[in-house]
Amino acid sequence: MRKHSRKKFLFAGLSLAVIASLFTWKKKPEQEQKKTIKFLTQDGNLVEIDADRLPAAKRTASKADVQHWIKNKSL
Repeated sequence: MRKHSRKKFLFAGLSLAVIASLFTWKKKPEQEQKKTIKFLTQDGNLVEIDADRLPAAKRTASKADVQHWIKNKSL
């Protein structure tokens, strides 16, 4: 009879520990991933900018802007 009650006691203690750990274990809040956009600067560096910081109005580049985008460096 003693072994039977010891098994019940251990099983009850283990089940209470599992239930208590389920209540205390919290899922970590997911961090919001900010949407970033990659741009190439005039000097050739690749930078990432948050999409929140860009203006909402979109402007297309003209043909002249594209042709004179990189400054010509004279030696």
